[in-house]
Amino acid sequence: MFNAATEFLTGGLLQADWPWLVAYFVLVTQLTIFSVTLYLHRSQAHRGVDFHPVLNHFFRFWTWFSTAMVTKEWVAIHRKHHAKCETEEDPHSPVIYGIKKVLWDGVDLYRQARRQSETMDKYGLGTPNDWIERRVYTPYPEVGPTLMLFLSFALFGLWGVVIWACQMIWIPFWAAGVVNGLGHWWGYRNFESNDTATNLTPWGVIIGGEELHNNHHAFPSSSKFALRKWELDIGWVAIKSFEFFGLAKVLRVAPSLDVRPNMHLPDGDTIKALIAHKFQVMTDYFGNVIAPTLREEAAQAGNNLKDLPRRLRRALSSGGRWLDNDARERLGQWVNQRPTMATVMEYRGRLHELMESRNGEAMLEGLKQWCREAEASGIRALQEFAARLKGYSLVGAH
Repeated sequence: MFNAATEFLTGGLLQADWPWLVAYFVLVTQLTIFSVTLYLHRSQAHRGVDFHPVLNHFFRFWTWFSTAMVTKEWVAIHRKHHAKCETEEDPHSPVIYGIKKVLWDGVDLYRQARRQSETMDKYGLGTPNDWIERRVYTPYPEVGPTLMLFLSFALFGLWGVVIWACQMIWIPFWAAGVVNGLGHWWGYRNFESNDTATNLTPWGVIIGGEELHNNHHAFPSSSKFALRKWELDIGWVAIKSFEFFGLAKVLRVAPSLDVRPNMHLPDGDTIKALIAHKFQVMTDYFGNVIAPTLREEAAQAGNNLKDLPRRLRRALSSGGRWLDNDARERLGQWVNQRPTMATVMEYRGRLHELMESRNGEAMLEGLKQWCREAEASGIRALQEFAARLKGYSLVGAH
């Protein structure tokens, strides 16, 4: 009997070898990742995709079973993050709390946010509110992981407990820590969004495509996160696979941008494109106007811009928004000493204000004026950008 008990403790009912233990660990952790990114994030929070009711409920069950997360709470906190990004009201911004706090203690920030009833009421609308949600998932979130612990122990013994413990820290570390923390602190940016979101890697395979965080912040409602030819979003691969079998319906993806040649003035199609791609516009401005002007300044001055650190040069893309006061003042002084760069940055600020306008007619008139003045500025890069900007449109709009 003692031997039987020892055998059960070390291997559970299945007495699985190492390859099977590893396979089980990968399976359950990836199921959790996909439940979060596909169901909670892309479907519930942003309505970018709908799933078949059976698949939808499986994802909902699995998030409860494996993480103790309540759909309404997760959705509300995430929506508030987008609405209040990088402000004092952002539930988990490294800009506010510091990277160390968000990376290693992001789950505590999540717990604090879930206690705010006004956040739940305002941002949690449209989430499931059926009998099982009201009677099981919401009032008893801790029951799910407890049942999972018993199941893992029964199947694999003490090794099942180890696997369960690893899974319990999987989402808190990768989602609450890495995505919410490093995803606003380190990486590359395709789009000059109004926040610090970055893409951690071009290949989103470990955490379901969530690595492409800057892309997501540029187009929050898009169910596809990979927006460059070299990028991979494994979550999108899963969505398209489900769609093939009739288990998913894609509702929204990022619209494609086109450029019409030889446009005399911007028009309504231009405004539609700029509203949809406002972050792409600012990215293009940095790449096609600010960066060439920097190179020209360096060539004329006979130096390689070493007097301006790379961090400050890069901050020109956001107008120095995320710099501290001293660094912002230093950047401003450097810009003001160079008339051409000062003009380019002035036009950037005006263009950014236009992009934030909510009045389409006023935006169009302002853009026409901006383009006329830019083309008369005498700055070649600015002139060429204005000529190109007038032709922006969405694919299929003309």
